[in-house]
Amino acid sequence: MKKIKWLLEAGTVLVLAFPFAMLPMTLALKAGELLGFVFYVLWGSRRKIAIDNVEKAVEAGALKIDASPAQVVRKSFMNLGRSLAEIIKIYFGLGRRLIDSIEVVGFDNYLKAKERGKGILFITGHCGNWELTALGFGARVAPLAVIARAQNNPYLNRLVEKTRARYGNRIIYKQGALMAILSVLRNNGMVGVLMDQAVLPEEGYIIDFLGRGAWTMKIPAIIARKRGAAVLPAFIHREGNRYIGTLYPEVPLSQEKDEEKALIEDTKKFSSYIENYIREHPAEWLWIHRRWKRVPE
Repeated sequence: MKKIKWLLEAGTVLVLAFPFAMLPMTLALKAGELLGFVFYVLWGSRRKIAIDNVEKAVEAGALKIDASPAQVVRKSFMNLGRSLAEIIKIYFGLGRRLIDSIEVVGFDNYLKAKERGKGILFITGHCGNWELTALGFGARVAPLAVIARAQNNPYLNRLVEKTRARYGNRIIYKQGALMAILSVLRNNGMVGVLMDQAVLPEEGYIIDFLGRGAWTMKIPAIIARKRGAAVLPAFIHREGNRYIGTLYPEVPLSQEKDEEKALIEDTKKFSSYIENYIREHPAEWLWIHRRWKRVPE
């Protein structure tokens, strides 16, 4: 029964995605934004979480916005819809033009980090079209391993794997990820980590994030110190119809002698790049996520 259910789910997803794939790019993106707006209207539970998250960041003085929280969240939903349309294009093999159009800033920072020969750990968040960040880098620069959770549906998971492999990337699943990550870095490879989701207490530290304590993963700091890999923040954002990908300089690690304090300092520093992105592009972050869960008010 599960196999039939998975096949039906995968078939439904492909059927719903097909019209977006066949539309001309401009129309597909507008349709994606419309879909995002529809979800903003209908998905009340997530809309409420998102607006509450924005309101609390503003109240804490950690975020300044030129519009109301509801307007920021509506634009965020529309960004998600547009991103979905772009990814559909890519997954159907029709998005190469989109990947090639990304303007890259800070490429020399990547070259300097690569010369060190210790591997590169790219840290980023659910910002802009984060899937496009990894696919674009893999297609245009060099293969990249991405840490991800396996899809519940194995057929859809296989589709994701094949698409990422087509553009040069591979997936490292969270279960037993540490050894796989170290192996990639040992060969001067590159690993991308999304580090803006709430983790379990044993997986991170509570640090300030947009004015409130949030459980934040410590594995990037542990790996960087253990392996000596270069840590480069990497983000993508929209400017009109263009995408700008930014590779920041290598982040220096803490000089604190106490190991635990050093890990906390590094985690704070890494996470601060995501905070800065959100302040610059508030409508391009995933506000619907319960980022501050499991932390008492």
